[in-house]
Amino acid sequence: MAATDCDYDPLYLQGVAYFNACEFFEAHEVWEDLWKNYSGDLRLFYKGLIQAAVALHHFGNGNIRGARKVYRSSRGYLAAYRPVCMGLDLEGFLARFDQCFAEVHASDEEFPKIDINPELIPEISLDPPVELPPVASREEL
Repeated sequence: MAATDCDYDPLYLQGVAYFNACEFFEAHEVWEDLWKNYSGDLRLFYKGLIQAAVALHHFGNGNIRGARKVYRSSRGYLAAYRPVCMGLDLEGFLARFDQCFAEVHASDEEFPKIDINPELIPEISLDPPVELPPVASREEL
């Protein structure tokens, strides 16, 4: 689905800004507000983004079991919207998401000790590009 600057919901953009700042819990909260009040064909796309943020939040906090579970469901929701949805190149995003979770996905341990590699955390780039809203620091939240 194509989108121009005016088509991007402000909550979508705020979630992207939080996500790119690695404030995954906040991204999840903002996107959840969008998802709760949305009933169109992008509902599962937003749910996939919510779960991607939750998966990364869990991974960063060492909850690998939770991260693995939510990673899988997030991927399933987002894959249905490939190749591009709401300005997001899902092919590229999912490839980076998979790279970030490769060690988690490969582990057969129930409670593995795996640290997230900050260099592998995916970032969301939109096309057409837009200026993202500012992100409040943790102290301001």
